[in-house]
Amino acid sequence: MPTTLDARNFRLKDVQRIFKFEQQLIDSFTFLLRLENLTEFEQQELQQIRNLFSEYYSDGKISEGQIKFLFIAPLMKLAGFYHPSIKITLEENIADISIEDEDTNIKGRMDILAINKTQDTTLYTPFWILVVEAKNISVNALEGLPQLLTYTYKSLEKQQSVWGLTTNGMDYQFVYIQRGSPPIYQLLPKLDITRPDSSTELLQVLKAIRYQYSIE
Repeated sequence: MPTTLDARNFRLKDVQRIFKFEQQLIDSFTFLLRLENLTEFEQQELQQIRNLFSEYYSDGKISEGQIKFLFIAPLMKLAGFYHPSIKITLEENIADISIEDEDTNIKGRMDILAINKTQDTTLYTPFWILVVEAKNISVNALEGLPQLLTYTYKSLEKQQSVWGLTTNGMDYQFVYIQRGSPPIYQLLPKLDITRPDSSTELLQVLKAIRYQYSIE
């Protein structure tokens, strides 16, 4: 009988062993994305999100649910992800992943998934734009990387690449994941929402990912 594993318990070395992922580091987002200046309105909205985070952070621990509702959701809305051509799903179960050589099945649940509905080939093969894995503020953002890689692995059967983001509310770690033999994940510079320049780049990156897929 196959063994069932929960992706939440994976370590990075487990993911690298099972899926053969290889890591690369990239020093600048501009190698992959075209970042555009923010409007005055976007800067003002971003300042409000930054202020809100500071208020909650000063009160103590921020839960995973609060991070998704108070910070990730407003950032994604501001970046243009709330659009008729994009479907946002929450707490989405991953497709079955079977590891035949080990007689193992993997299960898990993504926190947030953004799908480009205009590029669907069928109802069952959506084009993933961005996968978000959230952790509470006391956890290092990179601890979500093994789950993120596991969740995106299956999507690479249908598309060449997908963006991922793992965050604890303060730190935002973007990952660019590409199909290949072996598949590759590229870690971009970590961004900090509490710093004005870094949070500006955070929103610029989210906007660039959204527009990279030419969604009108």
